[in-house]
Amino acid sequence: MKSDCIQTTSCQERKKDPIEMFHSGQLVKVCAPMVRYSKLSFRTLVRKYDCDLCYTPMIVAADFVRSAKARDSEFTTNQGDCPLIVQFAANDARLLSDAARIVCPYANGIDINCGCPQRWALAEGYGACLINKPELVRDMVKQVRNQVENPRFSVSIKIRIHDDLTRTVDLCRKAEATGVSWITVHGRTVEERHQPVHYEAIKIIKESMSIPIVANGDIRSLKEAENVWHITGTDGVMVARGLLANPAMFAGYEETPLKCIWDWVDIALELGTPYMCFHQHLMYMMEKITSRQEKRIFNALSSTSAVLDYLTDHYGIDRTS
Repeated sequence: MKSDCIQTTSCQERKKDPIEMFHSGQLVKVCAPMVRYSKLSFRTLVRKYDCDLCYTPMIVAADFVRSAKARDSEFTTNQGDCPLIVQFAANDARLLSDAARIVCPYANGIDINCGCPQRWALAEGYGACLINKPELVRDMVKQVRNQVENPRFSVSIKIRIHDDLTRTVDLCRKAEATGVSWITVHGRTVEERHQPVHYEAIKIIKESMSIPIVANGDIRSLKEAENVWHITGTDGVMVARGLLANPAMFAGYEETPLKCIWDWVDIALELGTPYMCFHQHLMYMMEKITSRQEKRIFNALSSTSAVLDYLTDHYGIDRTS
């Protein structure tokens, strides 16, 4: 686990509490947990463009607890990386609470992934299968609450919905009674992938709960985020692919501005972002502003120096001056 803030004040003391943000009456703009992508360098970028709260990629709690190598590779942060939620895949209350205690000094809270629909996660008893195990979710939340002494440390869950929405409302009410801080709802069932998001279902869940609810699913612009916020009555919106394509989305940009690309280069180089990650993010960001021929050339580049040369030649982004 790499952190520049080990010798400094803890995250909770340095930045506004997410719970307070959700009760502000303002739209809370959230960067989703994204495997491989929502790492420190990308979180640093979106925070520059009005993102209020960031999640780490999903981390398997058992590996995190048992392996120092996993901790070093999966969780990297620094003093400016706040407020921050660490998302875990877990199916064991003790292991989850152990993982929460490890990250507690460096994050505002943890989130339990109850929404990942991938087969490997379901086979391991992680992710979306947990929406059918409310007692296990309750036990995990209780154990974290008992083991983490900081009362401001949040414990949230991210879920998908059931075909029978009454089951989802029941799950959320049980989670609320257990002490969950907030719930993020992806408005699709486990089986749905690209079907329209059920925003009406998210609205019903919000109207049934007292704790904050965050809406998630198919939000690609600030205007869409504000629209979903109003439609659902939720306390925040969480965005994944929309931010990958345009990290400046929450600041109101319709497509990635050149300044944002410039910022990404600076941040990625400063934080030592691996080349594949550095390049892949640029491919996403430049999707809308490059022609098919330009994409073929850019996507085939194989070194940081080649990328910097390309950006300088095509967009006047010169990081050597």
